[in-house]
Amino acid sequence: MKIALMDSGIGLLAAAAAVRRLRPDTDLVLSSDPDGMPWGPRTPQDVTERALAVAQAAAEHRPDALIIACNTASVHALATLRAELEPWLPVIGTVPAIKPAAAAGGPFVIWATPATTGSPYQRALIRDFASSAQVTEVPCPGLADAVQEADEAAIDRAVAAAAALTPRDVRAVVLGCTHYELVAERIRAAVQQPGLPPVVLHGSAEAVAAQALRRVGGRTAAPAAVDPAGPVAPPGARLTVLLGGRESALPGPALAYAEGRLLAAVSQVH
Repeated sequence: MKIALMDSGIGLLAAAAAVRRLRPDTDLVLSSDPDGMPWGPRTPQDVTERALAVAQAAAEHRPDALIIACNTASVHALATLRAELEPWLPVIGTVPAIKPAAAAGGPFVIWATPATTGSPYQRALIRDFASSAQVTEVPCPGLADAVQEADEAAIDRAVAAAAALTPRDVRAVVLGCTHYELVAERIRAAVQQPGLPPVVLHGSAEAVAAQALRRVGGRTAAPAAVDPAGPVAPPGARLTVLLGGRESALPGPALAYAEGRLLAAVSQVH
């Protein structure tokens, strides 16, 4: 089985690692657009054009499914990509985990890019799935860029700025950008208040990985324990990295995150 994932940058690492944990034998194709990243400030037409180019580069490797591991691209380009690639290639979009956050009860916040915060798309999700909940939308300028570059100081500043906008009684945080899942524990630490129950983080990686495997009829296994001393994938599980359509190694910043190190450790880079 082969699963492709696409994003503007390394935000796809979280979903890719989730696929690898669920099905360690799955070959992965990671297709991104580092020259065009970030996509958030771009026009919908520009995002769609760039996303289509990244998707087509991945499709040339004949995957069994394609995950759009990017909220911005899912908003603007999902319909176009499905029209172009389905039915022969199932396309799975990413939606912020607003529905499960609302179902859990209690006040929650949505951390997202400035372009997504307050957008008709996000407001519609809140209206449809969390109309009776106490929801705060928190813009996170610069956080995705800082994560992309693995800039520790910039990540700290962006997380602190967003945490300052987060109500102190928050029970959960929806991570509305796939890049944010790479620094999830830093976000949790920044919003956790002494004496209150642990803040719950709602990401999309596990759900979208499971959905992709369901779409291609793959039976998911129990999530594998990650042993730093040894791989969790059998020899031969391949990892193909496409940067702007060109085969490459994982970019250096990817190895700053546990998800990137996991993929590098358990994959035969092809």
